[in-house]
Amino acid sequence: MKLQTTATLALLLFLLLAPPSLSVSMAVGSEFCDSNCARRCSKASRHDDCLKYCGICCADCNCVPSGTAGHKDECPCYRDMTTGTGNRTRPKCP
Repeated sequence: MKLQTTATLALLLFLLLAPPSLSVSMAVGSEFCDSNCARRCSKASRHDDCLKYCGICCADCNCVPSGTAGHKDECPCYRDMTTGTGNRTRPKCP
């Protein structure tokens, strides 16, 4: 019992003192997409939603239009992504 408690305590101590490079990130993104989406969404009223959808679109298309709005012709894949099919189809990428 004492050995188990010591091992558990040692593991917790290691996790608390581990370098940040060992931490697991909730959002997986590339530096390219993260920086370009931060620029793209900098003036968005729904900043978190903009970053989420921009990140999804950037990961699929590997491009983000310049500026904070418009310019979607620079990246046709980004421009043409939609939320679905039928009457409620809307652009997916901000």
